Amino acid sequence: MPTDTLTELFEEHRPMLLGVAYRMLGRAADAEDVVQEAWLRWTAEDRAAVREPRAFLVRITTRLAIDRLRQAQARREAYVGPWLPEPVVTDFGPSAPDTAERALLADSVSLAVLVVLESLSPLERAVFVLREAFGFPYGDIATALDRSEAAVRQLAGRARRHVDEGKPRYDVDPAERRDLTERFLSAASGGDLGGLLALLAPDVRLVGDSGGKSKAPLRIIESADKVGRFLAATSRGADALYETRVIEVNGAPALLVLAEGRPDTLLQIEVRDGRIQCVYIIRNPDKLRGFAVSDAV
Repeated sequence: MPTDTLTELFEEHRPMLLGVAYRMLGRAADAEDVVQEAWLRWTAEDRAAVREPRAFLVRITTRLAIDRLRQAQARREAYVGPWLPEPVVTDFGPSAPDTAERALLADSVSLAVLVVLESLSPLERAVFVLREAFGFPYGDIATALDRSEAAVRQLAGRARRHVDEGKPRYDVDPAERRDLTERFLSAASGGDLGGLLALLAPDVRLVGDSGGKSKAPLRIIESADKVGRFLAATSRGADALYETRVIEVNGAPALLVLAEGRPDTLLQIEVRDGRIQCVYIIRNPDKLRGFAVSDAV
C-alpha cells in the first residue's frame, strides 16, 4: 500500500485514537505518545494481514494505553497533593452529528468522570471508554482486549456501576453553568467573600492540583466558608496582574488565567441545584504548558 494511502487512513482515524488514549490516560501528552507509537506499529505492519484498519488501530492504541496506564498509576502514588487530569480544550465543531452525541462525548471527557475512571482497573477503564464513549460493540472490544465477550460484558457492568456511584448525579443546563462560571469569576477576582458564599453549596469541595510545583492546597478544602475564604484571600488584587478568559475545557466552561500571556491557572466548577458543588484548580505548569495548542478530543 502506498505511503500516502497509509498516512491518509491513519489521519482519518487519528482524532478517535487520541480520544480513546486521552480518556484512558487523563494526560494529553501521554495520549499523543501512544498515538505516535500506534502510527509506528501501523507503518511496520504487514498490510495484507490488516482487513479492518479502524479495528486494528483501536486495538493497538488501547493496548498501548493500558501499558502506559499501568506505569502511570505507580507514578501517581508519589504525586504531591491531589491529582487531576490534564485539561484539554474541547471543540467538537460542526462535524459533530447531533447535540445528543456532543453531550455524550462531553460527559465522557469531563474532569469529574476522568477522576472516577482513575479508580478503575486498566481493563475496566478500557472497556468503559470503548463502550460508553465510542459505542464499540462488545465483540469488537473483546477482540481488541483479547478477552471473551462474556468477560467484557462483566467488566463493562462493573465499570458502569462504579462510575455511576462516583460521578455527580445531576444534569446542568450549559447556559446556567456558564452564567455561574462568569459570576464566580466576578466574585473571586474581586475578593468578594459575600458574593462567593452566595454561589457556593454548603458542602462545596475545592480540589487543587499543583504537583508540588506551584502554590495550591495540598489537601481538599471542604465547606462553603473555608472554600470562600480561600478563594477570596488568594484572588484579592490579582485582577491587575492577570488576564482571565472563559473557554470550553473538557466539555464545560472554565476560567483560564494568564500571566504575561502564559497559562498560569485553570479553574472549573461543578454545579448542582444552582450552586457550585466543586471547584477544580489546576496549577501544575506541566499540565498547562501546551494548553493553547491542545487538540480537541
